[in-house]
Amino acid sequence: MFLTLALFRKGIPGKQWIGKHRRPRAVTWQMKRNMLHKLEREAENEYWISRPYINQEQEYGHAAVRRQHTWMKIKAERQAKFPEHKYISDHLHHLNITKRWSS
Repeated sequence: MFLTLALFRKGIPGKQWIGKHRRPRAVTWQMKRNMLHKLEREAENEYWISRPYINQEQEYGHAAVRRQHTWMKIKAERQAKFPEHKYISDHLHHLNITKRWSS
């Protein structure tokens, strides 16, 4: 301790709040209160999560119709963005002036 003070006259170099040998923050009553609120909230969440609203038999496949409807809607939106089919006859129709064969 005294050797450190003798070598570093103005204290240990570096930042006091970060690093391996940082100065610990003082725990205030607000910190304790906030931690208690967090723990109470977590305990309440665990309580409600531990009691299911519906059992596994009711849950199995309950959203299949909704998922299928949503998928059909997404599929329809994708197809609406897709351009219409183009045929070679539409591109070359202007060349078809007469239908006679030259012999």
